[in-house]
Amino acid sequence: MRPESRRSVVTPDGLVVALRPLAANAPWIGAWRALSQRPLIDNLFYDPDFALPAAGPFGAGVQVTLVGDRAPEEPGLKLLAVWPVRFTRLRWGLPLVLTMGWMHDFGIFGVPLLDAAEPARALDGLFFGLRRLVGRRLMLTHVPTEGRFAKLLAEWLDHNRLRHARFWAHERAFIDLSDREAPARAAYLGHISSRKRRKLRQAWDRLEAEGAVTAETIRAPADLPAAIDDYIALEAAGWKGRRGTAIADDPAQAAMMRDLVAAFGRRGAVRIDRLRRDGRTLAAVVSFVTRGQLWSLKISYDAAAARNSPGALAFHRLTQDIVADPALTTADSCAPPNYTLPETFWTERLALAHILVETKGGDPLFFLAAQLERARAAANLRLKAWRDRLRTWRRSAPSETGPSADT
Repeated sequence: MRPESRRSVVTPDGLVVALRPLAANAPWIGAWRALSQRPLIDNLFYDPDFALPAAGPFGAGVQVTLVGDRAPEEPGLKLLAVWPVRFTRLRWGLPLVLTMGWMHDFGIFGVPLLDAAEPARALDGLFFGLRRLVGRRLMLTHVPTEGRFAKLLAEWLDHNRLRHARFWAHERAFIDLSDREAPARAAYLGHISSRKRRKLRQAWDRLEAEGAVTAETIRAPADLPAAIDDYIALEAAGWKGRRGTAIADDPAQAAMMRDLVAAFGRRGAVRIDRLRRDGRTLAAVVSFVTRGQLWSLKISYDAAAARNSPGALAFHRLTQDIVADPALTTADSCAPPNYTLPETFWTERLALAHILVETKGGDPLFFLAAQLERARAAANLRLKAWRDRLRTWRRSAPSETGPSADT
């Protein structure tokens, strides 16, 4: 299903809900950017400085749902909600229309941007508009199952006596320093065992046995283009390059990363942390910041130095910087579940799931849709397990070299 590019509806309390194509020259981009500075929940991936560059490799068919106090093209627009979405009739092979939050290989957090001053009104307007403009059922992707958004959604569902179903429940490493005073922040890494600390010191000593190793953080806008090019080359030289899944293998993804780093660099909201020796990068971590949250998006390392765990050493130093920075209160690893590297250093877990929601007025086919999605999720988990076993077997073969456990 492809809605026309200019569709809108007015809610009972006077908000305008509109669907518009994801376009950098749209007149409402400024209002979107303003909302991204005051949301209930930060979302790096729905910030326009991230979403617009990501439209190149990942934006086919994406429409942006806008909830505002007037039509998006009118001057003076104030947005209360923004949610980039896709529409499909074929997710279950049956003519059941579904609106899904936009997700892609680089975008794995799907909470809509909701005005922190009026989140309930924003969410209600968002769901009302999408029901009228598209259909009865929605899929929120990679959203928290605990915390402020989960509470808001639960209250909305309970108040309207509507059903929901969760799928793909998982957790990933997270840091939450919001309730920690300075001494508690300083002690954050105290959970690391003495054995692990000794191994990290030994790994650093082995790296330095071949020459002095320096740790550096690149933030200056003038230095970031060379640093991201260096990261892209580092990743391409490793196991992702051998698989053909490195950023460098897709020119659109490479252009996206350069644009992201430039856009956030101008805001002072990107950092590239590196370990280097004799002008050669041993490991690098690319992170972005939205208000008080850091998002650790990409990490790579020099395969020739893998036995000395440069990825773990770089991530350890990044963690030390996070807990020492009073401007940061949370950090998202953006990692898959059960990923050893961030889980070694970060003690909290962010619980996420896809949530299928019926909208006001009900959905007579909701139970069927939920059952079909449950079967689809189970089939995909079986396929993933098979792929993981195949990859493990390939890595164990003498002719194969896979990534080390620290990255």
